[in-house]
Amino acid sequence: MQTNTDIRALVIDDELPARSELAFLLDDIDGIFVVGEAGNVRDAVALIKKTPADVIFLDINMPGITGLQLAEGLKTSHPNPPALVFVTAHSHFAHKAFDLEAIDYLVKPVETDRLRSAIDKVHTKLAQQRGDSAEEADSSAQASDAEQADNTKIMVSKGGKRLFIPIKDVCYIMAKDDYSYIFTIDDRFLSTKTLVKIEAQFENTSIFRIHRRYLINLATVTSVNSIKGGALTLTVEGADEELPVSRRRVPALKQALEL
Repeated sequence: MQTNTDIRALVIDDELPARSELAFLLDDIDGIFVVGEAGNVRDAVALIKKTPADVIFLDINMPGITGLQLAEGLKTSHPNPPALVFVTAHSHFAHKAFDLEAIDYLVKPVETDRLRSAIDKVHTKLAQQRGDSAEEADSSAQASDAEQADNTKIMVSKGGKRLFIPIKDVCYIMAKDDYSYIFTIDDRFLSTKTLVKIEAQFENTSIFRIHRRYLINLATVTSVNSIKGGALTLTVEGADEELPVSRRRVPALKQALEL
């Protein structure tokens, strides 16, 4: 039976024998449970989305998208990605792996002592995170209360740090699963809030819903572009391409922009 201190692990390797061998070794170690396996990056992405995990044991050389590319994607798209332990037959990727903040780097065939050492490192990191989470709970709640009362700035994350940016500096906001990307003219930030919550916080400001995936700052709209069927797109500062306006939002947008 798993406890709150046990480690949930995913094993991702395109070679079934290697994957099975690693899963077998992990199952023989107390305090860690293999909760899922995948043989390629596409299946791994789906698995990661539906299966909570503390650590991913990840091969590097896989057909198509590599393990390093998956790790880069997790780092940029997940606010708190699982810890990574690379498991590979090639030692020369170690530098790149640690650039991606991997917990450890194991070379096949995996030795039990080295595997236990990697798991100890994961335990240490998780214990530290739990301690940090407890210390941050009060300050986070206080920051959230202050943020809710203030519609002139928004709390975002960047490089593992929380900071506030003025809402006037925001060009547009894009939904991404259960969180949001905040775009300024020259940067991108992460918010753990959904678009719906951000919209509610900044009601009666220049932040305006144009689409189920987008909020914009009306002050950053540089042009309104008509397309077939009566729909619109917008050119917005900080956006590399035009943003769509859903048909049902067109009348309200025209009113807001006094068109």
